[in-house]
Amino acid sequence: MSEVGDDIETLRSQIAQLESQLGDLKRRLSAVVNTVNALSKPSQLTEVAKGWKWPLEAEEYKRYGRQMIMPEVGLQGQLNLKKASVLIVGVGGLGCPAAAYLAGAGVGTLGLADGDTVETSNLHRQILHSTGRVGKFKVDSAIEYLRQLNPGVEYVAHTSHLAPTTALDIFERYDLILDCTDQPTSRYLISDAAVLSGKPLVSASALRTEGQLMVLNNPPSLPGLRDGGPCYRCVFPKPPPAASVLSCGEGGILGPVVGVMGVLMAMEAIKIILAGLDIPEEVESNGNEQTSTKDPHSLLLYSAYGYPPFRSVRLRGKRARCDACSADQAITKDSLKSGSLDYAVFCGTTSPVNILNKEERIDANDYAQKLASAVEEHVLVDVRDKVQFDMCSVDGSLNIPFAELDSCTTENVTGSDHPELQALHASDAPIYTVCRFGNDSQLAVQKLKALGYDNNGKRYIGDIKGGFRVWKEDVDPTWPEY
Repeated sequence: MSEVGDDIETLRSQIAQLESQLGDLKRRLSAVVNTVNALSKPSQLTEVAKGWKWPLEAEEYKRYGRQMIMPEVGLQGQLNLKKASVLIVGVGGLGCPAAAYLAGAGVGTLGLADGDTVETSNLHRQILHSTGRVGKFKVDSAIEYLRQLNPGVEYVAHTSHLAPTTALDIFERYDLILDCTDQPTSRYLISDAAVLSGKPLVSASALRTEGQLMVLNNPPSLPGLRDGGPCYRCVFPKPPPAASVLSCGEGGILGPVVGVMGVLMAMEAIKIILAGLDIPEEVESNGNEQTSTKDPHSLLLYSAYGYPPFRSVRLRGKRARCDACSADQAITKDSLKSGSLDYAVFCGTTSPVNILNKEERIDANDYAQKLASAVEEHVLVDVRDKVQFDMCSVDGSLNIPFAELDSCTTENVTGSDHPELQALHASDAPIYTVCRFGNDSQLAVQKLKALGYDNNGKRYIGDIKGGFRVWKEDVDPTWPEY
């Protein structure tokens, strides 16, 4: 019993000490509250305001001091950042790090434009979003994060995709544009709108382990004048073939790669702002042609596995017959605002492939029944690359990546050392092809027939419609989504 009594006394002593500490904390809290209430009186606030004589607020000196003491920035550079307005189009892998560093640097107004919502597949690279904000507009998710990072910046939300009819009205509100999108249609639209509105443009892209970056339309100039910077159409007059364009969802992307490019975009934007957005560059006369004293325009290339990882390619200046920025420009403000410019047509169709006849295709459900019944012997050819095949596959399927199949000809296919191709020759069973989305599988059907695997029409070859995307929806909900 004596031990229990000792424990009771010990506990009472500890409670008394804690109550004493709690009383001290309450008194200190009361003193702080009284001080805040006293300072919040209008007369005293006015007196404090009158006594402040510096161009930035006290909190701003603390927040930005580490960059202001650099000669490249200084007080004037920080004031340039504070009055600058920047629009970021695309709040994904590029836009997230770019927005974070621009907000952190103290850009006065930061506009974010994106019509997409946050998905789980975004989170490994789009660092402003989080698991708890899946399903939310990317713009709103990003602003929620950025306000915590720097509440002194004005954030403007544009929660819809950029359109030709609205682009100019939006661009007019900003000093500088960052193209953080991932499609050729949007890149041409953003560049055209930047030229027509007279805004410098920082453009970048990233895929797999590589990225590239350009600063375009810098300095801006009137159409026909050669002293300004080239636009996107000057560098790429024609879009790439639609079939060759891969998105991150199709080709893959390593998070740090797109992060590197987004950070570099922020750096280029800051350099432009520090140089002075409203200060025209000096132009020297060189005979009959005027040339800018600005450093030559270049394309920065990054490869995570390259050595060295960074390379720079010098770009030519404005193209003499550019449709957007030459004296013979075909793209005008009126044509853009009217919606008569169809960027999807210009860049080629991006709709799903639909090249097979009805008889050459089978629904995912119908194939699943055929697979379960095991009545008909057949061969299932998965034409995804080996990496994806190793992630998940249907039992018994053969993996023949479409890239390898596409490189085969009638001359070399019989001698191919690919065991799966040899296995196809050893059987007359029907062949079904499948891929991730149902596009490459259709091309594979055509290729297999061209290589003679259909035995002059005697052997059935067809694809599973919609690929593994539909397979997950209709047949196997446990199929991994990636």
